[in-house]
Amino acid sequence: MGDTGAEAVSPVLRQEPPAMPRLAVYALVVCLLAVAAAVVSFAEGSVLIGVVWILLAGLSSNMTWYYVRRGRAGS
Repeated sequence: MGDTGAEAVSPVLRQEPPAMPRLAVYALVVCLLAVAAAVVSFAEGSVLIGVVWILLAGLSSNMTWYYVRRGRAGS
């Protein structure tokens, strides 16, 4: 009896979600730490330093989104 090819199993291609780029993870960590530092600064009454920490958190948040999108685009 010949091989009809019915037993041949085509490989199933599963797409796994792309891993988060390393720079995006670092920027996310910086963002979370900056938010925590801002909360501490505001709690201690240092408004000017708290504002600086909030600005740093915003910058690192934008960097996180940039690196995530760049990683998804495959560049």
